[in-house]
Amino acid sequence: MSHTDSNRWRTVDIVVASVIAVAFGVVFWAWGLLWSATGAAFAFFPPAQALLYGVWLIPAVLAGLIIRKPGAALYCETVAAIVSALLGSQWASIVILQGLMQGIGAELAFAAFRYRSFRLPVAVLAGALTGLGAAIFDFVYWNKAYELTAYRIPYALITIVSATVVAGLGAHLLTRALANTGVLDRFPAGRDRALV
Repeated sequence: MSHTDSNRWRTVDIVVASVIAVAFGVVFWAWGLLWSATGAAFAFFPPAQALLYGVWLIPAVLAGLIIRKPGAALYCETVAAIVSALLGSQWASIVILQGLMQGIGAELAFAAFRYRSFRLPVAVLAGALTGLGAAIFDFVYWNKAYELTAYRIPYALITIVSATVVAGLGAHLLTRALANTGVLDRFPAGRDRALV
């Protein structure tokens, strides 16, 4: 099989990526409710609420680690955002553009390694870059009215840290756990259990 053929999406790739995306779209919608409910808990330092951000970024990294094909991270993050918008996200359809930005971040990490390395450092980089994509979007769209040093910069940095840990390390651990059950045996992630 040539490298070009190995980058082609199989039916099972599309189905699994779609299942991940739809499942996380529901999680996104519910996480948005939790985000709104926890605002007061972070009154002591409002940018700290970004510690919760990483959950919204998991599907981009998870899809990249499982599917291992160009576009998987972008597809999953964007479809999950579409699903959350359709479910009635309080942020409406702008979350679709946000999902695109976040998915591009993770996609860049996998592309930087030519879709050939899926170890922990790449997962962490994918988490960090999807967090960077989220932070940039929020910096210029949601947080533009807030003070730069007291809110916007700390919020952006905390978003990237949350994404690195929750989406990067978290998706790596989740992929490993799924691989160990055998459910990923149709994917390289399942066959490379020791390497995930």
